[in-house]
Amino acid sequence: MSSFDRLLVNLLAAILGYVLGSVPFGLLLTRAAGTKDIRSVGSGNIGATNVLRTGRKDLAAATLVLDALKGTAAALLGGLISPGGAIAAALGAFLGHLAPVWLKFNGGKGVATFFGCLFGLYWPAGVLFALVWLTCAKLWRYSSLSALAASAAAPAPFFIDGRMAQGFAILAMAAALWWKHRENIERLISGTETRIGEKS
Repeated sequence: MSSFDRLLVNLLAAILGYVLGSVPFGLLLTRAAGTKDIRSVGSGNIGATNVLRTGRKDLAAATLVLDALKGTAAALLGGLISPGGAIAAALGAFLGHLAPVWLKFNGGKGVATFFGCLFGLYWPAGVLFALVWLTCAKLWRYSSLSALAASAAAPAPFFIDGRMAQGFAILAMAAALWWKHRENIERLISGTETRIGEKS
């Protein structure tokens, strides 16, 4: 396969990933359940943490699982397309969640989809992410802080195992996740960030 053909195939994988990642499950589930528009609740985010602020733990759990699964599915399907297709599709899925075309590119913060992508690419990184997230959530009860710490740790297993290209891609995704959490970081510093279980 020529370099151009590889580029084209990986581009197709990225587009597939974007389409999967851009499905706004939080919005669709809350709308189907007849709750108010999730974008008018709490932070206005379409992710599981904000869905939880509606008081519907079942919808929040479903959003978390589905947002993660779209990242995993994208990575696995991309890997079937080409050797480099897995990371291309994972990047596409993550971008799709952050900036879905259906919502005028105003999406979520990407934590669950990031987590799902990790499992689809290299499961030890997904396990590390989950352990760090759970530990931080148990100690400090800040969802944002847990996500920031877990995403910072996530690239390490890739680099340790010599998966350099994937490691740098995950590092870039983690940087984007931190950027999306910049307001949370400001609130964490000022001591005004909402804890898990509290209403904003």
